[in-house]
Amino acid sequence: MLKYINSNIVFQEIPDEVTLAINISNCPNHCKGCHSPYLWEDTGNPLTEEVLSSMLKKYESDITCICFMGGDSDPFEVQQLAKYLQHQTISPIKVGWYSGKQELPKGLPINDFQFIKLGPYIEKLGALKSKTTNQRLYKINGDEKIDITSRFWKKGPL
Repeated sequence: MLKYINSNIVFQEIPDEVTLAINISNCPNHCKGCHSPYLWEDTGNPLTEEVLSSMLKKYESDITCICFMGGDSDPFEVQQLAKYLQHQTISPIKVGWYSGKQELPKGLPINDFQFIKLGPYIEKLGALKSKTTNQRLYKINGDEKIDITSRFWKKGPL
């Protein structure tokens, strides 16, 4: 069972979206230099369909996307929650997932997501905003992954 610690409305995790980021605990990756090591422990409250429905009801008019921040301890449960979200609103809510794994597990359907970030945090390579990052953010179109990582890289002066 996935557990979450907290959630926040954020503006930088998914380009062009107002996102409710849900921080999921029990991260198995333990990346050196992780900015959220408190998510390594198996703590927090169960993240269920009922909890997601409550969050949607509370924030639906304020957000355009929900992003699961973690969940690598049970990626198939993350996918099931994404699938659930696809059918819960009058106007579709976009769903993202930040995974710290280099690749998705075999057989994991991605068509219930609109965005997936893959890659562990490697301190010397930097996060998504660094041009040297190993991490990639993909826009999902059916079963196709389109790399949009460069959207995080600031362009210099004209």
